[in-house]
Amino acid sequence: MTGIKALPDPHYLCAAVQAADPLNADVLLTDLAAMNERADTTALWALQRELTHRTLTLLAARSLSGVESLAVMRDIGIVLGSVKRHGTEPLEVTPDLSPALLALGWQTGLIPRDTVQHYTAWNPRGERRRRYTDDPQEQHLQDAVSTVFPQLSASLTISSELSELDPRDSRFAPLMSCLDGITVSMVTTIDTVVRSVSPVFFAQVLRPYFEEITIAGTTYLGPAAAQVPLWLVDLCLWASDRNADGYRKFLDDSLPYALPSWRAFHDAHHRHPSIVTRLTTGFAAEPQNADLERSAEATARLLRTLKTFRGRHIGIAKKAYADDVRLYENGSGGAPVALLKEILDLTRENETLLNKPTTSHRPVAAAR
Repeated sequence: MTGIKALPDPHYLCAAVQAADPLNADVLLTDLAAMNERADTTALWALQRELTHRTLTLLAARSLSGVESLAVMRDIGIVLGSVKRHGTEPLEVTPDLSPALLALGWQTGLIPRDTVQHYTAWNPRGERRRRYTDDPQEQHLQDAVSTVFPQLSASLTISSELSELDPRDSRFAPLMSCLDGITVSMVTTIDTVVRSVSPVFFAQVLRPYFEEITIAGTTYLGPAAAQVPLWLVDLCLWASDRNADGYRKFLDDSLPYALPSWRAFHDAHHRHPSIVTRLTTGFAAEPQNADLERSAEATARLLRTLKTFRGRHIGIAKKAYADDVRLYENGSGGAPVALLKEILDLTRENETLLNKPTTSHRPVAAAR
């Protein structure tokens, strides 16, 4: 097989992956939502067997490009999730698919099943969209999550630059403001989800399709929005050296579901002093430095944006996992709702650290 390293980051090939249909699955997948609505396990098993046959035939015939491999995993993955939702471990239906899934995961640098990128950013639009249900709320959620990935990917470049830049540098504050602008758009996205997707629909209809499946003895989570890696912003900002056990473990567990470039970003930065640490250290040495103060104010604004996002997220999660609504104890990413509160508290604590040194000079902008 041709390695995906010869291509750009797969995430930036969204249009190409969306257009690809190497299994000729467009027609087959048209009826998937109806099969799920009827809980027609006979039809779902037959569909999985057909796609397995096409996958094995294609892999035996020729090497696949990275784009094709992502599209194949997208199309067979949504069927695996459907089969699991209706009570059957998918690879018990087609055990011969396991080596192909492992090969596709290896080639693309991802886990050997579909991820949230396959389900959202690499999913075709319009009539070709792959979906579990015919409810428009599912499409609203897919579209909302899709908008986040280019922004988070762009944040890597800015965060890397900020991690190398002295907070006393006059360019630091404007660059941090750019990162805040990217993050603000995620607040807009989660507001869209609140308006368009009911907690009951997510918890009782969609959530069961994100169940874990077992491949070659290893269990993998489904393509849920919990895999959206907001830690890409947190890491350089505060989490590299001001984290707590719960979030640290969640981050470690989430890394296998990230794109290769995101994992490389984590490897490069997770042992470095965070921006919050460098700012507080700088204020201890130069409490009257105006550039340092501007850098701290810009960073505090970003932390407030993250705090707002996480407050909205907790609100959604509490409704979806309320006792009278939930079907599962933990979220689709495998973590309890309590973890969201821990992360919000950590974000708030780091914001407070930056507010303290600046208040002796001039007020930081009011919290959102």
